[in-house]
Amino acid sequence: MDFTLLGPVSAAVDGRMVELDGAKQRTALAALLLARGRVVPDERLTTLLWGWEPPATSTNQLYTYVSRLRTRLGAGHGLHRHGAGYRMDTDGTTVDWDRFRELADAGRADLRAARYAEAERRLADALALWRGPALADVTEHLAAAEGPRLAEAHLAAVEQHAEAALALGRHDELLPGLTRHVTGHPVRERARAQLMTALFRAGRQADALAQYEEARRLLADELGIDPGPELRALHQEILTGTLAGPAAPERAAVAVAPAAPAEKPVAAGPAAEPTAEPVAERATEPVGEPTAEPVARPALLPAAPRDFTGRETELRLVLDALHDGRDVTVTGAPGTGKSALALYAAEHARDAFPDGQLHADLRDADGTPRSPRQVLGWFLRALGTAPAHVPDGLDERAQRYRTLLAGRRMLVLLDNAADDAQVRPLLPGGGATRTLVTGLRPDLAALEGARLVRLGPMSPAEAARLLASIAGPERLAADPESTARIAEYCDRLPLALRIAAARLADRPHWRPARLADRLAPAERRLGELRIGSLDITTALRPALAALDAPAAHALAVLAAAGLAALTAADAAALLDLPLDDAEDVLERLCDARLLEPGSGADRPARYRMPALVGLLGRLGRAAVLAA
Repeated sequence: MDFTLLGPVSAAVDGRMVELDGAKQRTALAALLLARGRVVPDERLTTLLWGWEPPATSTNQLYTYVSRLRTRLGAGHGLHRHGAGYRMDTDGTTVDWDRFRELADAGRADLRAARYAEAERRLADALALWRGPALADVTEHLAAAEGPRLAEAHLAAVEQHAEAALALGRHDELLPGLTRHVTGHPVRERARAQLMTALFRAGRQADALAQYEEARRLLADELGIDPGPELRALHQEILTGTLAGPAAPERAAVAVAPAAPAEKPVAAGPAAEPTAEPVAERATEPVGEPTAEPVARPALLPAAPRDFTGRETELRLVLDALHDGRDVTVTGAPGTGKSALALYAAEHARDAFPDGQLHADLRDADGTPRSPRQVLGWFLRALGTAPAHVPDGLDERAQRYRTLLAGRRMLVLLDNAADDAQVRPLLPGGGATRTLVTGLRPDLAALEGARLVRLGPMSPAEAARLLASIAGPERLAADPESTARIAEYCDRLPLALRIAAARLADRPHWRPARLADRLAPAERRLGELRIGSLDITTALRPALAALDAPAAHALAVLAAAGLAALTAADAAALLDLPLDDAEDVLERLCDARLLEPGSGADRPARYRMPALVGLLGRLGRAAVLAA
């Protein structure tokens, strides 16, 4: 028999899933399994099932739950009555919680002994056993009694795995997961330190220092304390650029790519660790006389989404353009999955760019555009330039960057670009390196020679497939009507669909109709489309923030009108503007990707406001930006 507790509670006999009757029967099973062969008194089980005020019939009901559980498990169930309680013999069975503890304990011992590869492997295997929050479908009483212990064990294993992976030099791979971990547990100093270390080693000193400042503020505001000595010491090492590299990097040397003509050949050797910019001002180095340094083969791309769904036409356009030697610009409204498409395409084009990949998010955590000078500093260090040899000025950095890329075949992914002016200094010179850019603004179409790929809402079929890939095809296939309702309430935006599907996956006791009903009231919808770090309001906020005051006012007025589609004449009447001025406002809202223009066949031209944008518009820009 196989039992799972690290997620929804379940049982399987000879590979066949056992049907369990609900939260109370699952609670009784989980409590007996967690006891690991010890007797659980009736009083304890009753409290875990009903709390401190059980019904008068609780004893009979408990007997009934246990009797039905025996029947469901069949012969060899191992569940026996002992005095005034029950005991479950788990010999010959597997319990994922027990297996997790074995792997985690072994991984922790490997970590203490500096066997980092073995530690990383065992801890990764332990974490792979988790299928969501432990004890996901038991009573609140058992969840409160046992859940924190299991959750803490999981968090500790996550951080121990990160420690082992950092020692192996896998900081780039760790960044997405560590960022999510710290977002969910912002006052865990060990996790914060690991994220700061990974950011620094990836050449993102400013981001690492910003993480420390956020930790310092949170600890002061929420707990009234300062960061601990280890976090303070790490902050100082990052500030001065003296943080040591990985303890046991997996690749001790990198092959040297062909150097630019002006550079002398150098022997293969360790790639320079992508440390961050020192605070102190550094002297500029003549661009025509670069110091001979190993040229690294960077691999900075974050992991592509494994459950990427749909967008076959757009994906083919991107891949064909890259293979034809053209740059690509992907634009679309917030939440349309521009970054996901770009990462997925980059992963599938990896073999076409053997000299490596560069990646930068051109938007800071607070939504402000990052300077091209800062991004070029990251790229130069990732390409092997020692920090002391990174030029100071933007033009010198751009020239060195183009020199290092000459003769190389690399892919550069620039995500969340603000406009074409931000992107231009980051474009390589002539050669085989290609650039893939994502962003909202239509002026990105001004980038010369780039193939423009525009994303809109998914088709109904694509939206249903995305929901099913995350929430489970069987659940959604059983209720296609509710699935279609969820998709339409999400405007068929990939981000909103992903949030809705994640909520269903996290709540196996919800039917699709329940989520659809929760999304139906307009006043609830934005709040429902939020889980963990994913939030549709946060995703739409940058587009709203970029509006000037007249455009923001126009959006609020048009949203309040509640029209599914409108013309320039409609807008002129609502805004009390001349027709030409009203049309200009509508086009500016289209440029901000807050309105969707109709087809060219529309006479007069019609504009559609997505329902989620309309909800934000009715809230008003000030309220959205303050949220």
